[in-house]
Amino acid sequence: MMPSDTYKIVIHADKMPAGKHVRRFNAPTIDEVAIVIVGDQFQPRDIVLHRRNDQLTIVAETHRCYDALQYPIIFWDGADGYHFNLKMINPVSGKGTNMKCSAMNYYSYRLMIRENEDNHILKCRQLFHQYIVDMYAKIETERLIFIRLNQTKLRSEEYIHLRDAVVNDGSPHHMHEYAQDAIAYVRHYGRPELFITFTCNSAWDDIQQLLLPGQSPVDRHDITAHVFRQKLKSLMDFMVKHEVFGSVCCWIYSLEWQKRGLPHAHILIWLYNKITSNEIDDVICTEIPDANVDKDLHEVVMKNMIHGPCGTLNPNSPCMIDGKCSKRYPRAFVSNTVTGNDGYPLYRRRSAEDGSKLATIQMRNGDIEVDNRWVVPYSPLQSKTYKAHINVEYCNSVKSIKYICKYVNKGSDMAVFGMQPERSDSNAVIHIDEIAQYQAGRYISSNEAVWRILSFPIHEQSPAVVHLAVHLENGQCIYFAAAIVQQIALNPPATTLTAFFTLCQNDAFCENTAVFRSAYVLHMECE
Repeated sequence: MMPSDTYKIVIHADKMPAGKHVRRFNAPTIDEVAIVIVGDQFQPRDIVLHRRNDQLTIVAETHRCYDALQYPIIFWDGADGYHFNLKMINPVSGKGTNMKCSAMNYYSYRLMIRENEDNHILKCRQLFHQYIVDMYAKIETERLIFIRLNQTKLRSEEYIHLRDAVVNDGSPHHMHEYAQDAIAYVRHYGRPELFITFTCNSAWDDIQQLLLPGQSPVDRHDITAHVFRQKLKSLMDFMVKHEVFGSVCCWIYSLEWQKRGLPHAHILIWLYNKITSNEIDDVICTEIPDANVDKDLHEVVMKNMIHGPCGTLNPNSPCMIDGKCSKRYPRAFVSNTVTGNDGYPLYRRRSAEDGSKLATIQMRNGDIEVDNRWVVPYSPLQSKTYKAHINVEYCNSVKSIKYICKYVNKGSDMAVFGMQPERSDSNAVIHIDEIAQYQAGRYISSNEAVWRILSFPIHEQSPAVVHLAVHLENGQCIYFAAAIVQQIALNPPATTLTAFFTLCQNDAFCENTAVFRSAYVLHMECE
């Protein structure tokens, strides 16, 4: 008999595992629907039906009736949901094909807005949020089931002793490779010039115009995902193709949510022509613009680029840790930009005595007057163009570069949580076993679930970094079907490493060009 039938899940941001990045385990700053998945494997989430004859029936989450049974308000007519035998339809002819429809294809189809059709799922608000995180978990379950059921058809062994394959689907390993790619850029192109953080703005007209009557942006994560994806592509084209900061030689970005509801992208930009210390003020600004000179820019900066305020003006601000601002605001006044320190430059922040502008912002406690000490570094051109929070920083030290490369690729959100019973007696003593009670799991918000269901990229970079599969002689990884084991054992296929050695031996250009070899060795990663 359980001591209580009612439990609550509590996220403990102070119980971060040792050696992990603190931003991955921070507490949610907004109320949102999310799913926390414990362990590397997605456990089955079957439902149990109690029939009228007192018999119990288990319905798997991949059964065609699962969606209607789990969400009877959304599927009141008992319509079939996703199942393994669902086939794709030719969009031109409207006829069925022999291609199987994946769970990701099916649920991205269900989230789409179509002309002259009413998608009632998008009107269910928080129930819609629960539905999408639940269906994303189903998508991941289907992937793991496919791997498990196809082990006899597709095997991966080491050629030297045919070892059993180990499927590594872990996000930390994946993000570590991206961090190594960024370091490869640094080795070849030098330090990045700009570190940019681009945050989705729910007040964009593109989002507001697509909302149904009575809805707010928090109700429609599908719209915010589509719009932010297009804005991010536009911003990258703005910098790479239109060269607003100069000719770009390479770039890399990763998306994060950090339990804040809306996504933001961390971007690193490398330029062919380096920005000098005298040119920083032409690119980055940390001052309140004059409303009489540029009213639009002044409005954007006041809405999106003012930090807090925090400290004595707002002790309950999320950035406050142990009574101090974790972002080091308010900053000191600086007459001229100063570089050379082991971090970001000290940007020019002139005081009112030097002719800078003051402004007033509205807060719950009343109006507060702010000056340049509270301004987050921004690019006037980008802020005015995209009307969002776009923090632009200049990279000027090796220490900051290493930190940024790891920060950009630190991995997905996590949460340490515990289950606590709801007690009617507040004086009752409960013995807690922290080792058994607290667990760490992957935290997926409803906004992130939509982004992943729509197959939008979490990480992109250019140019591509090719990883050479470094291995001992005859120690390469081999993929083979059961029917061709003998053939593969006698003639193992070439790997990227052995193909590179063969190319260097046979190609005249490679033999005489040291630069060619260094360009490839640059991307080689020991595994």
